[in-house]
Amino acid sequence: MEGEEEAERLCRYGGTGRAARAKKQNFEGGARVRESGFQAARFCFLSGISTSPTPSIKPGLHPRNRHRTGYDFERLADVSPALAPFVGLNAHGTVSIDFADPAAVKALNQALLKADYWIGVWDVPAGYLCPPIPGRADYVHHLADLLSDGIEANIPRGREVRILDVGIGANCVYPIIGGHDYGWSFVGTDTDPVALEHGKKIVAGNAALAGRVEFRRQRSSLAVFRGVVEPGEKFAASICNPPFHASAEAAMAGARRKVRNLNGGRETAVILNFGGKNTELWCPGGEVDFIRRMIAESVVSPGVCGWFTTLLSKGEHLPLIERALEQARVTERRVVPMAQGQKQSRIVAWRF
Repeated sequence: MEGEEEAERLCRYGGTGRAARAKKQNFEGGARVRESGFQAARFCFLSGISTSPTPSIKPGLHPRNRHRTGYDFERLADVSPALAPFVGLNAHGTVSIDFADPAAVKALNQALLKADYWIGVWDVPAGYLCPPIPGRADYVHHLADLLSDGIEANIPRGREVRILDVGIGANCVYPIIGGHDYGWSFVGTDTDPVALEHGKKIVAGNAALAGRVEFRRQRSSLAVFRGVVEPGEKFAASICNPPFHASAEAAMAGARRKVRNLNGGRETAVILNFGGKNTELWCPGGEVDFIRRMIAESVVSPGVCGWFTTLLSKGEHLPLIERALEQARVTERRVVPMAQGQKQSRIVAWRF
């Protein structure tokens, strides 16, 4: 999925924490602060000029999303000091980071996961997907609504609620959020052994994840459930962020558009600020063919999941997926819209 838009309205920075003191020292000492990719903007640290105002609600995010009031950068930098050097004023006069800078995005993710999900050890290998946490959290909360038929008091909780994470990647984000907020356990599958090994390191380094995540290698690039689900095994739901580009060229073109947007229309060297190996970003046929295979395999094994779900990035692909679901004769199907800043997406869900 595409990254967050830089122009999100964020909480203003102020206060008296450790991050504020560090910023004040840099400012008073005349130290040159690293420049960002924001148009015509230099990062300058702020000292305690104000207290944090009442946060505003970010439209589109789920009501239970911990990040729907924006980022409290003072709190995040106090919890994770490595974030502080990346925080400053952007061209709009708001406090932010440079979302075109991979190091800044990773530092923000580390701070969010530490502050809000008790994850002290988290990283991704160079070149791997570094996902936007608020968007991933939204998916998890909408999945909880599906499992409870929209009744919050009926959301199933605890380790006995097992979720199948198709394409878990190296970041392990869905198990982190689902485990923390609902106590769920996960089985994560992936074709990439490097991603699986790195996910295991994240789990091993965090007591909050102990016993909650099992990793399985998918050895076929054309299979989804086949080969990784054991006979008679059943999950409450599947969760999936499929590769949505149809080729490496399409993925690079998307990266160029994203970098131009983040840099105010300026052309710069393309950096995939949210990373992504080829198996994460593209596959033959893109997200349409991937989801069609998922639907076809769910017909063969309809009892594997109570709900089969996946993200669908491009709205123009929805009629093709709905047609495939009609042909599969599913009992029920739903499309759940999601929005984060200017990015529009949706969850497609079905069951038998």
